[in-house]
Amino acid sequence: MALALVELGAATLGESGALSMRPRVAAVWPSATLAAPAYTVGCTPGDNLAIHVAVARAPAGSALVVDVGGVPERGYWGEVLTTAAEARDLAGLVIDGGVRDTAALEAHRFPVFSSMVALLGATKEFPGTVGSPVRVGDVTVRMGDWVVGDGDGVVVIGGDRLDEVLSAGRTRANKEAVYFSELTSGKTTVELLGLDGTSVREG
Repeated sequence: MALALVELGAATLGESGALSMRPRVAAVWPSATLAAPAYTVGCTPGDNLAIHVAVARAPAGSALVVDVGGVPERGYWGEVLTTAAEARDLAGLVIDGGVRDTAALEAHRFPVFSSMVALLGATKEFPGTVGSPVRVGDVTVRMGDWVVGDGDGVVVIGGDRLDEVLSAGRTRANKEAVYFSELTSGKTTVELLGLDGTSVREG
């Protein structure tokens, strides 16, 4: 399932029924890709205790999807948590807030999608939540949803719609493959998409 979602990519899935997160949530390092079931985390603003707990509790193969509340400008995640997550076989991180140690994240090849890079660390004292619905990138994410991320952004697929979106994504990808063939044969996008170009004036 994960491989099929990665191959289709966030852009195709976003045109096939998946919900698109805001563009601010983007890959921290080039060529990062992620497709995994969400393990949701809600932090007290400025504090990452809930993230540490989530790394210890999340099932192998899941991706942490983190809402940091109203204080995104902290380094909620870095190399220490990455190493811990890898040891637990977690798939990646999507966070609507800051991360740091970006060179180390790339060296580890651990997929991280965040809304910023921030130096200032977070406290580890205040309660949060794990397993409850969260709002990340202006999309509500629940346990059992899937997150797919790549260089184009991050999308969310409801767990009950996974087969539907995957099927629609494959249909779209097959249609685009036909377009690519016809474009290389000399046809134009105006022809293929049935566009009305009469309103576009020359000169």
